[in-house]
Amino acid sequence: MKFDDYHIAPEIKRSLEDFGFKRPTDIQFKAIPAIMKGEDVLAIAQTGTGKTAAFAIPVIDKLHKQKSSSRSEGIKCLVMVPTRELAIQITEVFNKIAEHTRVKTFSIFGGVEQEPQIERLEKGIDVLVSTPGRMFDLVSQGHINFNSIEILILDEADHMLDLGFIKDIQDLIKFLPKNRQTLFFSATINEKIKKLAYSLVRNAIRIQISPNNPVARNITHSVAFIGMDDKRFFLERVIKENPDSKILVFVRTKVRAERVFNALERMEIKSSTIHGDKEQADRLIAMNEFKKGDVKVLIATDVSARGIDIPGVDYVVNYDLPEQPENYVHRVGRTGRGTQKGLAVSFCSPEEKPLLEEIQQYLDKPIDVLKITGTEYSQTLDFTAVTTDDIKSLMQEVEDYENFKKKKKKK
Repeated sequence: MKFDDYHIAPEIKRSLEDFGFKRPTDIQFKAIPAIMKGEDVLAIAQTGTGKTAAFAIPVIDKLHKQKSSSRSEGIKCLVMVPTRELAIQITEVFNKIAEHTRVKTFSIFGGVEQEPQIERLEKGIDVLVSTPGRMFDLVSQGHINFNSIEILILDEADHMLDLGFIKDIQDLIKFLPKNRQTLFFSATINEKIKKLAYSLVRNAIRIQISPNNPVARNITHSVAFIGMDDKRFFLERVIKENPDSKILVFVRTKVRAERVFNALERMEIKSSTIHGDKEQADRLIAMNEFKKGDVKVLIATDVSARGIDIPGVDYVVNYDLPEQPENYVHRVGRTGRGTQKGLAVSFCSPEEKPLLEEIQQYLDKPIDVLKITGTEYSQTLDFTAVTTDDIKSLMQEVEDYENFKKKKKKK
């Protein structure tokens, strides 16, 4: 089936054609008709399968037809997301698909001045994409009214729950009309999400793509057993052996992100970091430089990069294994998006083997081990551009990890 076969507005088909979208992905094929019928939907699909377009296309179609037939005022659709970067990305997708329509989309989030956002809201929009904090601020100040909402979308729903947004979601429902369409989209699902979803929807249609294989087939992922102190040297080797590749590096904490950045700097490798302690303007600069390829290596924490669709990521490196097994799926899913092939490798130190076991249990199968001989291991350490070990930095890194393990035990 092609997009031409759908009963969607010609203006939307024109935009899809402009961007080379001819056939729907599996999640789009299953979700678009249900959403167009006005059904509530709980959709679970792997990262990189086109979930955003799966809800953006039918929502824009509905709102465009409304605006063409009558005067339509007020915000009609609210998209709730966990992070600022995801809000910006989803807004870009909506605006691209709606380019030839009259549907206007705008995003709001914290970390920037609110006055320009208020001015834009006052001009009138149809779709609001927002993180919870800034949205509630502007609702309490009387700048946002949800009386006209017809569609509520929760994207990356599992991650919103991980970040403790469940109360925000429940509070939000009090402001929304009861007669509305509700859409849940996520890459993973657990009992908490099911419970929340079914408490907010009416006879939802559940759509699940490849539930037995959460990692997309076009991603080759493996694990390498590497000592904690040696990870930086293996990262250096991956980067220098793939000089033209975009490489996204995941670390556990903000402190670790900066430590890896500094280590790469000593190795004369240019990189950027993105995490919660950085100003929003700096985060946007880092993301844009990486998207354009001006910087080939981006070091990120889970919170900052979850759900982000960065074109052409060739390699994902799990410098640290994630605490939550489902985050492994989201991390490796930053590569191999759409029809592209992707590579992902995880560095597992002896201390992290319990985390690896949890991930493999979640995936329900072992991850292929990248075998490294003793000679290859030694050659990698000799390969480094660092001529003297920074003992103080190494000791601090080990200390940080030990403190992390102690905190985890206390929880």
